[in-house]
Amino acid sequence: MSASPDDLDAFRQAFRRHAAGVAIVTVQGPDGAPEAFTATSVASLSAVPPLATFNMARSASVWSAVATAGHAVVHMLGARNRALAERMAGPRESRFDGVAWRPGPGGAPVLAGATAWMGGRILERFEVHESALVVLRVDQGEIGEADAPLLYHERSYRAPGDVV
Repeated sequence: MSASPDDLDAFRQAFRRHAAGVAIVTVQGPDGAPEAFTATSVASLSAVPPLATFNMARSASVWSAVATAGHAVVHMLGARNRALAERMAGPRESRFDGVAWRPGPGGAPVLAGATAWMGGRILERFEVHESALVVLRVDQGEIGEADAPLLYHERSYRAPGDVV
């Protein structure tokens, strides 16, 4: 049974109302060039061993790089990183223009200024319909300067308000 247009609209609206943390995933492309995208689908899978996941559309401009990369780095972003999140969600060819980074695990870029980063080997890629779930075995990382988390909610970047 397929979803009706009303069901699909409700699905989209529900996830727009679900605030999500913003991250950037980086990999080294097949040609050695840095590749990245902004993600809101990062999750912890296991503490022992340390496993994290992220999801992406297989139609994304960087899917071919992620599909063949051996390593990835996930950068957790704070409110001060909004411009970086927007840049990495913009045109692929200019994502790294003026962005400070260094090679990390397996050559995957580590971006300067994130509130935290974790990197390691890609263990699995599960293709599901038009998307993919990627499993990362984390073996390196650093904590950066503290900041309010950067959230994505109702199609806008936000920082949390009062604690309730």
